[in-house]
Parts: sequence; structure tokens; C-alpha cells
Amino acid sequence: MPFSYRKSKMLRRSRVMRGSWRVWKPRVVFWIGAIAIGLVSVAFAWAADEAQMLFKTATSSGAYSFLLPLLLTPAGFILCTWLAMTFFPNAQGSGIPQAIAARHLRDEQSRSALLSLKLAAGKIALTVIGLFSGASIGREGPTVQVGASIMLAAGRFGGMAQGKGLILAGSAAGIAAAFNTPLAGIVFAIEEMSRTYESRANGLVLTAVVLSGLAALGLVGSYTYFGENSLAVATRLDWLMVVLCGVGGGALGASFSHGALTLSRRIRRWAQPAPLKRMIMLAGGCGLAVAVIGIVSGGQTFGTGYDQARSMLEGEMLSPLFFLEKLASTFLSMISGIPGGIFAPSLAVGVGFGGTLGTLLGASVALSAMLGMAGYFAGVVQAPMTAFVIIIEMTGNHEAVIPIMAASMLGYITSRMIAPVPLYHGLSRPFIAQAIRARRGADDRPQVG
Repeated sequence: MPFSYRKSKMLRRSRVMRGSWRVWKPRVVFWIGAIAIGLVSVAFAWAADEAQMLFKTATSSGAYSFLLPLLLTPAGFILCTWLAMTFFPNAQGSGIPQAIAARHLRDEQSRSALLSLKLAAGKIALTVIGLFSGASIGREGPTVQVGASIMLAAGRFGGMAQGKGLILAGSAAGIAAAFNTPLAGIVFAIEEMSRTYESRANGLVLTAVVLSGLAALGLVGSYTYFGENSLAVATRLDWLMVVLCGVGGGALGASFSHGALTLSRRIRRWAQPAPLKRMIMLAGGCGLAVAVIGIVSGGQTFGTGYDQARSMLEGEMLSPLFFLEKLASTFLSMISGIPGGIFAPSLAVGVGFGGTLGTLLGASVALSAMLGMAGYFAGVVQAPMTAFVIIIEMTGNHEAVIPIMAASMLGYITSRMIAPVPLYHGLSRPFIAQAIRARRGADDRPQVG
């Protein structure tokens, strides 16, 4: 075949590719979806911060206003539970288990029950209500479900068939935009969402993270989640803290994870006769307990715990009991079933644990807090690479990379010995089972006509 003929054929094909909307439509829609995730994440963050500020103002502006949570928090928990079960089913909890479950499901209907634009809107609204009520929850986990829902809807509109890859890309973009941690978003998608490396999806994930990150940066600029520090491990005591925070944080995180999975199973069985009524009762009771803990702690355990975590990372020690109080309020908020994540509260618990340990042993509070955050977070989610990458990006610390990695790995190993089932994957199983039962029920129904 003459070279000139081959060249002209390639040029014609190139012109068709450049001019065909059918070819470009999936790409353009995917790019728009990724940008939308960044914009929605920024708006979600702003609404969540405003909700927390309103709650703080309302509960500290009068002589007896500190008692307001005794009414507001249980009422908010009950409202969120009722709305979630009545209008936004499958919006409960973090949202990461729903995204993981959707990746295991093949049919479009089952995925849509877990990831949809309606669910995304409900997830945002109910998480904001929860934060306005003083719940110990975060917005980062819900952003994963929101991001996956937006990307799956974009793929459906653009005619893209790579459902698993789209969910992975949307989840990664959500984490990246929520924390302004692009590398952590990519690692999270590989390590936590898929538990394997998928070469076919890495391009989608990278593109989504870049575009959503650019959209977020365009609105809020470049920032580091916890500010920047240059803490470093320099003494034998510091290295001892690496081991203690890693092992101790991992054990504490595993206890949280194992307890949450065990109690969640029992709650599902207990609620079966009258799920709406019983879950509302549970939510009200958990809300009241969270309110009591919050009042006893002087309001330190309400909300995400971001301010408290940042203070300790800057060397300011809070109450030695803060990490236990925050762990209890986070656990209660989680098992109540209200929409909301545990990422940010878990970071605060880890910071409190490390800071307390450092204070008792005479080590640096700030360094111990950072190491405790790594060990505990790795213990809860059992994703050590995600833990140390996200902490390095959130703190801007490049002086203690090896110690943070070591604490994360020790936390992960300790957690695996105590709780073999990772938290998010364990929580995803009921959603998968529910989808399978619904599918079988639909198949067993008699056909009409």
C-alpha cells in the first residue's frame, strides 16, 4: 500500500475523530462531571461550616444556651433519620460503603438505588442538618457518595459504559476536592475503593481528580487542610511515640471498627419488625447521648472536630479525655444511622489520642498528635497508604514522612490482627445483599402480558 494513500486515510480518520460529536460527547460530559464534583464539594464544605457555626453560636449565646443541645441534637437526629428512611433511602451513614457496594453490582437499577443525583442532594442536605444539630460527623465520606453519583449520572448521559471506573473516578475526585489532597484521592480509589490496581481505570481517576481539584482551587484557592508544619522525629522518645501511637492507635481504631460492625448487624436485626419506628427511637436516644457528652466536654465533641484537631497539631493540648469523648460521640452518631461520615471525626480522635499520650510521656504534643492521627486513622479504615498520604498532604509535612508511614503501617497491622474485616467493606455487604434480594424478588414476580 503506497505511503501517500495510508497518510491520506489517517488524515481522513483524524478529521472524523475531531469533528464527530458522538466520539467527543462522552469525554466532554465526563469532564463536566468532574468539574461539577469540585464545585459541589466546595459548596458542600461551605454549607457544612456554616451549619457548625450556627450550632456553636446558638449554644453559646445565653445563660442556659449550653443546654439547648438536649433538645436540638435529638430532634436533629430524629429528623435526619426520618427523612433518610422516607425520602432518601440508602443515604444513611458515610456513603463510602454505598459506593463500594455499587462497584460490585452489575445492573443499572441496583446501582441507581445507591448512587443517584436525588441521593446526592439528600446526602448533602441531611449531613448539613446533622452538623447543625451537633452530630459528630464529617462531610468527606458523604462527598464520596456525592461524587460517585454525579460521575455515574454523567456517564449515563454521555453514553459511557465503564460503570465501575466512573464510580472509582467520582469517589477519588470527591476525596481530593473535600480535603484538597489530590494524591490521597488517587490512593484512596486504588486502596480503599477497589482494593486492587486497575490500569484501565487509572486514566479516568487521574483526569477526574485533576479537573475537580482545579474547579475547587478556582473557588477557594490553594490551601493545606490543617495548615503547614515541619515537625520531625529527632529523639529516642520521638521514635518511641511512633511505635506507641501506631500500635495504640491501631488497637483503638480496630475496636471502633469492630464494635461498629458488630453493633450494626445487631441493630439491623432488632429494627426488622418496625424499622422506621425503631430507628427513629434509636436516633433520638443516640442524639440525646451525644448532647450529654457534648455538654460535659464543654462543647468540644460537637461537629467534625476540625478546630480541636488543628489546635493540638499546633501544640495546644485539650482535655486528656477529649479523644475518648470524641470517640464515643462519633460512635453514637455512626450507629444512629443518620447521614454523615467519620473521616474528620476519626482524625480528631487520633489527634487527641496521640496528644494525650505525648503529654503523659513528656513528648512533643504536636508531633504525638500527628502520629496518633496516622495510627488511629489507619486502624479504623485499614488503608495505610491512604492514611499517610492524606496526613502528609493535610499537614504539608515532609520532614516526618517515614515516621508517619511507620505509624500508619503499625496501626494497620495491629488493626488487622484485632478486626479482620475492614470497616467500609463490612458496612457495604448489607447494601449488596439488599440489592441481590430486590433483584431476585423482581425476577420471581409473575410476568403480565
